[in-house]
Amino acid sequence: MTVAGHRHERIAEEIHHEISAMVAGELKDPRISGLVTVTEVRVTPDLKVARIFVSVLGSEEEHTSTLRGLAAAAGFVRRELGVRLQMRRSPELLFIDDRSEEYKQRIDELLRESKKQQES
Repeated sequence: MTVAGHRHERIAEEIHHEISAMVAGELKDPRISGLVTVTEVRVTPDLKVARIFVSVLGSEEEHTSTLRGLAAAAGFVRRELGVRLQMRRSPELLFIDDRSEEYKQRIDELLRESKKQQES
């Protein structure tokens, strides 16, 4: 593939960087609470849709309110991305709850329990 064939991947990295900065200090929505981390950004090859995976450290209520706050701020974030990345058209932003860290912790816990049972 040519360098142009990886453009959507490079743009995904830039979007990841910019949205991480916005979530860290620029978005003032009170619904966005807890520790929010952008874990991954996937952009379709036609640059029309960007899926932003976010991890929220907190309760279930904080998960849902944070995702609602991010969805409400999507228009602002999209406009800011267009300005900062100098894009003619910014992709539609879809914020998705990434619970892979919770799954990883649960699997680690189960493996530790299994190892303890085998040693007994």
